[in-house]
Amino acid sequence: MAGKALILVENLSVPFDRRVWQESTTLRDAGWEVHVICPLGTKRDTEPRIEIDGVKIYRYPLRAATGGPLGYLREYGSALWHTFRLARRIGPVDVVHACNPPDLLFLVALMLKRHGARFVFDQHDLVPELYLSRFDRGEDLLYRAVCRLEQLTYRVADVVIATNESYRDVAVSRGGKKPEEVFVVRSAPAVERFHQVPVEESLRRGKPHLLCYLGVMGPQDGVDYALRSLARLRDELSRTDWHAVFVGSGDTFEDMVALSHRLGLSDRVEFTGRIPDKDLVRYLSAADICLAPDPLNPLNDVSTMNKIMEYMAMSRPIVSFDLKEARVSAGNAAVYAPANDESEFAKLIARLLDDPDERHRMGEIGRARVSGPLSWERSRSALLAAYAAVGR
Repeated sequence: MAGKALILVENLSVPFDRRVWQESTTLRDAGWEVHVICPLGTKRDTEPRIEIDGVKIYRYPLRAATGGPLGYLREYGSALWHTFRLARRIGPVDVVHACNPPDLLFLVALMLKRHGARFVFDQHDLVPELYLSRFDRGEDLLYRAVCRLEQLTYRVADVVIATNESYRDVAVSRGGKKPEEVFVVRSAPAVERFHQVPVEESLRRGKPHLLCYLGVMGPQDGVDYALRSLARLRDELSRTDWHAVFVGSGDTFEDMVALSHRLGLSDRVEFTGRIPDKDLVRYLSAADICLAPDPLNPLNDVSTMNKIMEYMAMSRPIVSFDLKEARVSAGNAAVYAPANDESEFAKLIARLLDDPDERHRMGEIGRARVSGPLSWERSRSALLAAYAAVGR
């Protein structure tokens, strides 16, 4: 079956959202007419309407949340209104494919289902766990509300796409979906995007080694753990033979820059913000070790981290905290500190700095994993199987 598919995404613009773009082009190649509704980007993806490689993209203005849960209510309310507006303009579709968060897009799916659409729920995050991990407010009224919204989304969905087996288990146990209604479509890097370039020694700022963090900087992402670990690497282990670069942005970016100053790391830690792919591969090619400091919390333990997949695509060894899904993704391409233990995290960095052969071996293992069992080719088949199931 191939027809007209509408993909809804709120937290990133497209094609900047690599997973959504891979899904869009996979469906296009399978004969689908693909439309995407997403927010406008800030420095890229700024055209309100554009067609890229046969995928029609409709973007709306969105102000990112600030000020805690109420800020997110304002952001999500605006996004929902714009998504309804643009979905009506696009008209009837055969499949509506909603990527969370938030778990509000089922309301748009309900409108389209009245006109014959089928609903694919692409669960990028477990929002109840995200709420607990991000806001530290416990199981309060808003927590109960997001649990209810997740339940309604599961109920409306004809098929659920999960990013890993942990999420699949939640869809079956908590969501009440039948096992045959849930498909695991793992996020995987586009390996052609990641390629080695000649090492630029200048990126190391005169130090023998470069450490690299790549990813979002939010309260649950552990950049603060990474910075405190680097301070321990300097203070407890007397290691000053490194420079560190943090690539990415998020709503704690300024706080993390300020924390680096308080820790006395200003002279050896660099924050780039978001950068183009050509610069990203420059930093990753020069990196000796990549950092995955996501702390143990209800969300991180069961989530697949895109940063880990991208580190492996660049053949970089990884230091991570010991999380369930981090081990599933990285296997022996990473070494694992006990959860949230900054001193042990620092010791593992030091150990790998002293063992270039082990770093090379781990990098080769990682590249083989993302080129083989964890490749997008495997996920492509699962995505098309999910669409075949929704058409039955």
